Amino acid sequence: MPTYDYKCDKCDHEWELFQSITADPVKTCPECKSRKARRVIGPGAGILFKGSGFYQTDYRSDSYKKGAEADKKAQSTAKSESKSESKTEKKSSDSGSKKTQAAAN
Repeated sequence: MPTYDYKCDKCDHEWELFQSITADPVKTCPECKSRKARRVIGPGAGILFKGSGFYQTDYRSDSYKKGAEADKKAQSTAKSESKSESKTEKKSSDSGSKKTQAAAN
């Protein structure tokens, strides 16, 4: 059940009322008892997730997501460079050992 905001046009009293969504709007002000009360459209409430299964990191800002994506790309580039360096070192060491074996024969 939602909470509705009300305001009296006569005395400017404002209050909140917790009522069913199908309930009729209240017309009587609890302060001055006049029938000038009206339902005010409020900003609403933010979404609040409770319980397991929801994480704060699931709903990050766009700037955070872009930064994280750039970090991932930088890490993958660094990994691929280190792999290619290790392959080059391995090839040079293999060719060096073949030359040594050929010279020994």
